[in-house]
Amino acid sequence: MGLLDKIKNGLTKTREQLITRIEWIVQGKPLDEDAFDEMEEALILADTGIETSQFLMERLKDRWKRGHIKTTQDIKTCMSEEIEKILKPAEAHLNVDAKKPFVILTLGVNGVGKTTTIAKMAKMFQESGKTILLGACDTFRAAAIEQLEVWAKRLNVDIIKHKEGSDPAAVAYDSVRASIARGIDVLILDTAGRLHTNTNLMEEMKKIKRIVNREIQDAPHETLLVVDATNGQNAIVQAKTFHEAIGVTGIVITKLDGTAKGGFILPIAHLLKLPIRYIGVGEKFDDLIPFTASYFSKAMLEGN
Repeated sequence: MGLLDKIKNGLTKTREQLITRIEWIVQGKPLDEDAFDEMEEALILADTGIETSQFLMERLKDRWKRGHIKTTQDIKTCMSEEIEKILKPAEAHLNVDAKKPFVILTLGVNGVGKTTTIAKMAKMFQESGKTILLGACDTFRAAAIEQLEVWAKRLNVDIIKHKEGSDPAAVAYDSVRASIARGIDVLILDTAGRLHTNTNLMEEMKKIKRIVNREIQDAPHETLLVVDATNGQNAIVQAKTFHEAIGVTGIVITKLDGTAKGGFILPIAHLLKLPIRYIGVGEKFDDLIPFTASYFSKAMLEGN
């Protein structure tokens, strides 16, 4: 199955909801301002957000007034083109060849699929010939360390860990030192998604960043936030919070195959202007794929 087909499959729920509403809006009726207002509502229901939906509709209305939109197919084609324009600046593939070791700090609240995403990325980098080291910096949850260990064994990669309750920054320090000593290509650090009540999550992440940067100039080279597509607009809030506090350099979007809210990717590109590195469209290793704006925009509005 090609990448476009994978994304189409993943976006089935989002696409079906959007197309059904668009076809219902224009069926047997002339296109007018009211129809575009209703289409804006359809986009908002797909979690595109008010500001981005309004922006997109203004672009479509302008094309309609210039005579470019007459049929339902015209609407889909033009909407797909305008969505691609919004998403194109966010298309920036991760280049782990830039540094050695290339250090990736992964962030994200519990339950978004962060640890599974780390495993999928590790597998992807392995297949391109890279050596990988994992750092278990989520020391506040024993299950997090164990889960990362299971993946490390499956992938046959080394893992640096301390006992539950240890200082996460100390694990990060040991991971960095080990990656240098062993000549590792890519170091991926897992971090906590929630800490116990008397520790501030963002402060802990900042501390890890400082420790890593002290050992390797310019590191971490990627501060990667993992968000869950099923959270829709709440994922936007998470992205904004993490970005303002820590400085996110890329986003991974998981569980697109389980939601009708796939439109929330648009405001990430339009308003937050953050690079989208990968999207997750299933459970298998190869279901984490590099984000491509043209594929995504087509998948939102084209059937299989």
